[in-house]
Amino acid sequence: MAAVSSIEDVDVVVVGLGPAGALAAAGAAEAGLNVVAFERKKTPGQPVQCAEFVPAMLHHETAHIKAVTQQLISHMRSFVEGQPPDDTADFRGHMIDRDRFDAQMVAQARAMGARCEIGIGVAAISADGILQTTDGRCFRPRVLIGADGPRSIVGRAMGSRNTELVETRQITVALLQPLNGTDIFLRADIVGGYGWLFPKGSFANLGLGVVPNERDRLKPLLHQLHGELQEQGRVSAEIIQHTGGAIPVGGMIKCLGKLGTVEVLLAGDAAGLTNPITGAGIPAAIHSGMLAGAALRGWFAGAPEALAEYEVELEDLYQTSLERACRRRAEMLSQYDHGGRPDAAALRRSWIAYDAYWAA
Repeated sequence: MAAVSSIEDVDVVVVGLGPAGALAAAGAAEAGLNVVAFERKKTPGQPVQCAEFVPAMLHHETAHIKAVTQQLISHMRSFVEGQPPDDTADFRGHMIDRDRFDAQMVAQARAMGARCEIGIGVAAISADGILQTTDGRCFRPRVLIGADGPRSIVGRAMGSRNTELVETRQITVALLQPLNGTDIFLRADIVGGYGWLFPKGSFANLGLGVVPNERDRLKPLLHQLHGELQEQGRVSAEIIQHTGGAIPVGGMIKCLGKLGTVEVLLAGDAAGLTNPITGAGIPAAIHSGMLAGAALRGWFAGAPEALAEYEVELEDLYQTSLERACRRRAEMLSQYDHGGRPDAAALRRSWIAYDAYWAA
């Protein structure tokens, strides 16, 4: 770590400029705080590591969603093994352009006065909360926000890690038939996850996720699903883009802590707020980023309880749904014990479209 004389003191450091980090930075900077935010990617939101679906219920909370919507979604179809699809008629939402969305969030943070440093990551965090960046500078914040994804360096420093993950692989293909809903593929071969086909106008995101010890099967499983959809005349053979990444599926983890005198908050995927069944993380990233910004404004204005209230609010918002999803996920994975496999009924119980998922 650098000498003390070269450490820059700031009010807030935000690590990660996805929706959670950018909104937290914007919320803090809006109050006139000295905010520095770092994003290791050279372009925020790229490569896209997300299926890009946002539920309609979130639309009223950010005007930016409308500006980056590529297609409206009206319903969801769930394909269980080789059976005919089950249709969920009113499952509305937006397919967005995620990289444009992230860019808008960063622009908003900058407009509010946050110093957003792109292409700069955090290399190390000391036990007393001093950060060293990948270009060798050091910062000492009063509050540190970790919004740096499921393998958060901030979370690791404060002893709060996402220990359960799903590995994903996704391709972008051309759609050969119109599609105004999301297609979900539930199969015992896709262990710990599911497949998806999410339309974006004349293109679609086609992907799937599995437990980490099945990651070697990601490529062949996706190749198989892609081939099936080609045979049905639904998508092109040409692959336009590849992407992938990890999704936290263990539920909410401790998102409030301290490093020395530095207060530490986690938000978005770093806090484990992603739904363990669906993998949906954008809504929770937006909510938690906004709440983190509000908590910082309160804390710096002299309300010492504001940070603790942030954690309580997240628990109130997400704990019940996350715990249910974790239970269903554990039930589904237990079907593989002793060489077993989940049948169609077990797969349905593990998916949000079915009444069995919501049963006690």
